[in-house]
Amino acid sequence: MQNIEFKCELRDRELADAVCRRLGAVHVATLEQTDTYFRIPDGRLKRRECVGEPTEWIFYSREDMSRPRVSRFTLYSDDEARERFGERPLPVWVVVSKTRDLWLKGAVRIHLDRVDGLGEFFELEAMVSKKHNAGRCQKSIDELRAAFGPALGEPISRSYSDLIAAESV
Repeated sequence: MQNIEFKCELRDRELADAVCRRLGAVHVATLEQTDTYFRIPDGRLKRRECVGEPTEWIFYSREDMSRPRVSRFTLYSDDEARERFGERPLPVWVVVSKTRDLWLKGAVRIHLDRVDGLGEFFELEAMVSKKHNAGRCQKSIDELRAAFGPALGEPISRSYSDLIAAESV
């Protein structure tokens, strides 16, 4: 699977909430998520734990760039992850805890994130599919970036895991 995603600083959460409502986005949930990242030779692997949800393992690869980018990923259950990555515990690299307000606007997921130790962030994710090709996803993200512009800060090229790891050095 793949999506187009964009991440940046969130400078005004109240304004971002208001823009979501004005655009007619649907607030899906407020999620408490813990992502544990593991050291693996290729790509990135995280185990996502969320209260009331099954544990997900997400293997992904993407370029670090501050503009919208393609992310290729595969989701695994606990059993599938053990089969794919082995029975032995993987070495933990970093743990990221966050509160995520999840909104949906059409085919785009809007994330208003409060990341422990880092602050507030804004993220857009559009799943690429037959109905929504990469170009259409990119256009949707560009339109939403413009709508949220006054609430946003600098684009972020790296993952929360990279930012947390850099903070602990």
